[in-house]
Order: sequence, then C-alpha cells, then structure tokens
Amino acid sequence: MKKQVLILCTGNSARSQMAEGFFHAFADDWCDTFSAGTHPSHVHPLAIAAMAEKHIDISGQRSKSLTEYLAKPFDFVITVCDKAAETCPMFPGSAVRIHWSFPDPAQAGGSDEEKIQAFRNVRNDMEAIITHWLAQQTNP
Repeated sequence: MKKQVLILCTGNSARSQMAEGFFHAFADDWCDTFSAGTHPSHVHPLAIAAMAEKHIDISGQRSKSLTEYLAKPFDFVITVCDKAAETCPMFPGSAVRIHWSFPDPAQAGGSDEEKIQAFRNVRNDMEAIITHWLAQQTNP
C-alpha cells in the first residue's frame, strides 16, 4: 500500500507546491502526495517557472486548504514553512510530523531575475532534502 504524504505551508502557493511536484516526479510509485495551506491562495507563477526548469510541470496543481484533508489519515505530514509548523493541527492516525524550514521565495524583492533566483534557490535546496529523505525511506 502506498504511503500517504501531506505537505503543508501557509499559502500553498510556492514551497508546498514545489515539494508536491518533486514527490510526484520522484516517488509516485511509493506514495500519494497532497499539498495544502493554512491560508491557501494560488500557485505562484514563479514556482511554476522554477519547476519547469527542472522539467516538472506543476501548472495543473491548485492551492488547497488543509481543511480538505483533516479527516484523511496520513503517514507523513511535512511542513515546509515555520508558520505552518506552528499552526498545523493534529491529524488522525499515526502520522509522522516532519518540519523542513525553507524561506518564502515569494517575499523576495529586487529585479525579476533576483525574484526567480529566490525560487530557484528554494527549489534546489528542497530537491536535495527530498531526494535524500526519499532515499532513506525507500532504501532503508
């Protein structure tokens, strides 16, 4: 049976969306992955662009509220921003809670190039952590 993974962030617009994209690309055979936000908004265009550079299409994903998943049991609940880690509710079952702190790339200022670079930096850090974590889970 596939593991059930929920990735949480505040807006479910960038970090959790990118993480969901990586999980779908790297581990769809091992887990079903969902993402949600404590205050969902929309999928950020620069998150879509940054992931497209890795040939991962998240343009069809949508921003979702964590309330959509409160009744669903998860094996892992992963928060990718500090605010979500602080406000994350308890989930039914024996979900393992994991926190990976990533800066919010949507808060980056500067030129268009500096803004997309902020998304690339978070994307690259996230890819490294997710790849390492998945290797530990699937090849213990």
